[in-house]
Amino acid sequence: MNYTEPGTAFRLGDKLLNLKDYIRDVPDFPTPGILFRDITPLLKDTEAFKSTIEMFAERYTGSRIDAIVGIESRGFMFAAPLCHRLGIPFVPIRKLGKLPYRTHTVSYELEYGSDAVEVHVDALSGGDRVLIVDDLLATGGTLTASTKLIEQAGAVVAGLAIVIELDDLGGRNTLGNYDIFSLVHY
Repeated sequence: MNYTEPGTAFRLGDKLLNLKDYIRDVPDFPTPGILFRDITPLLKDTEAFKSTIEMFAERYTGSRIDAIVGIESRGFMFAAPLCHRLGIPFVPIRKLGKLPYRTHTVSYELEYGSDAVEVHVDALSGGDRVLIVDDLLATGGTLTASTKLIEQAGAVVAGLAIVIELDDLGGRNTLGNYDIFSLVHY
């Protein structure tokens, strides 16, 4: 598999695969005026889903990564198989109150209120290099909180792997100098 260019297509053998063909636009969801990018068709198509994981694996094979963090909930769908593929431990970042053990917690503001994310205190060791995986980078709020959470745990953010990036919302600009790899751009 050869990754050609962000937001375009990927070569799978002699076939060209465009991930945008597997992402459905849903207008006015969850509220009027929002155009939701639905990944369920990508998850349903075994070739597209496998190719997504392989594109991430191609990028990160040989990188110094001690753990892969998936952000609840859709980030789990990509992080866990990538962990399996690369032989690297999986660590979940969950919403407030969902983890059963002691946690590090970071709160953040949303356009309609606030939220918080957590990770177990023993999930990462000081100095661990961590890849954060999520399905979407929009305004960057959840990913920014997740980077702070990783650093609060004493680990180092080695990069961010994103399936879809919504360029017009400027989330990349809120994240500073982290290495961000997005497969599809809108």
